Amino acid sequence: MAKERAIRRAARLAEAEKTRAARERQQRRRASRRTLARKARALVPKPRRAGRLYARRSRSQRAAIVMASVAVLVLVWYLVDSLPTRIGLTVLVAVAAPALIVISFDRRI
Repeated sequence: MAKERAIRRAARLAEAEKTRAARERQQRRRASRRTLARKARALVPKPRRAGRLYARRSRSQRAAIVMASVAVLVLVWYLVDSLPTRIGLTVLVAVAAPALIVISFDRRI
């Protein structure tokens, strides 16, 4: 009876040691992944924010941009008869607006 208990205890201890070793390996892998991720994040510079969403434009510049865009779109939709042409010109205004803003105000968006 004592021998059987000793055998069972030895099996339990061996199983516990195996699970402990596996847990330690997993914890070491997690720790190394965390340190690698921390090092990788340290290499990437943090984006500098101006504090406001539209900090590069004054309120009057933003109003002028919106009013000019709306005026062009109203003219396109009022004067052009073909629907595909209207849609194409609307897309053109949306795509060309950032380039025109950079050219006219000499600053990026």
